[in-house]
Amino acid sequence: MQTRRILLASGAAAITGGAGLLNGVGLSGTALAAKPRHAPRHGGKAADSAQTPAPAVDSTPAMTPIGPVDTVARWACITDFDSGQVLLEKAADEHMPPSSLTKMMTAYIVFGMLNAGRLKLDQTLPVSEKAWRMQGSKMFVPLGESVPVQDLIQGMLIQSGNDACIVLAEGVSGSEEQFVALMNDTAAKLGMANSHFMNTTGWPAEGHYMSARDVCTIATHLIRDFPQYYHFFSETSFAFNKINQGNRNVLVDKGLADGLKTGHTDAGGFGLCASSKREGRRVVMGINGMASSNIRAHEGERLLGWAFANFELAVIAHKGQVLDQAPVWMGQDATVPVVASRDVTFLLPHGWQSRVHISVDYLAPVSAPITVGQSLGQLTITLPTSQTALVPPAPVAGAPMPAAAPAPQGTVITVPVEAGSAVAKLGFGGRIAARLGMKRH
Repeated sequence: MQTRRILLASGAAAITGGAGLLNGVGLSGTALAAKPRHAPRHGGKAADSAQTPAPAVDSTPAMTPIGPVDTVARWACITDFDSGQVLLEKAADEHMPPSSLTKMMTAYIVFGMLNAGRLKLDQTLPVSEKAWRMQGSKMFVPLGESVPVQDLIQGMLIQSGNDACIVLAEGVSGSEEQFVALMNDTAAKLGMANSHFMNTTGWPAEGHYMSARDVCTIATHLIRDFPQYYHFFSETSFAFNKINQGNRNVLVDKGLADGLKTGHTDAGGFGLCASSKREGRRVVMGINGMASSNIRAHEGERLLGWAFANFELAVIAHKGQVLDQAPVWMGQDATVPVVASRDVTFLLPHGWQSRVHISVDYLAPVSAPITVGQSLGQLTITLPTSQTALVPPAPVAGAPMPAAAPAPQGTVITVPVEAGSAVAKLGFGGRIAARLGMKRH
């Protein structure tokens, strides 16, 4: 028995504009086989946010897989939604004052309650004096009256109402303090290692902080876990109590993003979390520490455009796609298709396609009987630089996102390959004939 290595793609043939690596390369009869390696013959298998001073101009560039990129943001992170790949980062794990970006975590808890049936959109919640007196951005809830949950969500996300956050928190948990405990517990479960909340609004407080990477994490979970409520982030205006206010996310207003949130404090500067989907790709961006709302809008638009312009989606293989035909020993069929066990896609910077190496390795011949889905070997993708390529399992609501730290040069990603069909073992007569050399596969 030998280990067969089939070179599916190398160099310029690796990827063709996201159309899929095989594209005629790597199919049975056209693959390039490396020299087989012998397998064993005896069954072996081969700084706290509230105290942070006002942000100064920061000339340090952000780091990306294609080199440094200048940005006036003090903190920044851009990720690919589907793979979790980090496209750009600058002080992405540093504690920063998140201001109203905090409200994304508040929304995540509220959406979870709606999803669990513990809240309803048409349910009304009473307005306490604490909520009514809350300063900063307001939706102007009336003291002593009750407001529908849907209105409170719109007031929180479109008008950035601090008062709406308090009403929701008290309605869900009885007090803001108890709701905040739920926020911190959920953040830990989502893998937000550099976030800690002291309130639901982002009001400056010692010990209240997030990181730019965690901003991208909660945004990704909002989109993935609660798509039925994501539309609240894209509404351009909301009128309540005879007061109409527009969405402060200029990118949403201009149609360049479909969510999520803005924020501002003296300590943290102007911040923005935005997501956009173009040509089948979704990007999530978290930036903070800019000097004005105008700079925030321009920098957000520029960096989103950069993320879409400099990377392309590479489809390596689709689940069930035939990669090769493996010879079968003692089977009723001479070969069995070797197929990808799942979809394999990731992003590459433009121009890097010629530097990817892809092969499939499996032990051959495969002894019958063979069942559909039986593990045969692995698909190996070798990336040329620090670009990380994650192939995550199907997402589960509330589960932590996969880590997406930059990988070392020459990163190797492996994906299982399996049998695409079943092959029965030869009957007694067939096995005798095969042993005698009369019928060998």
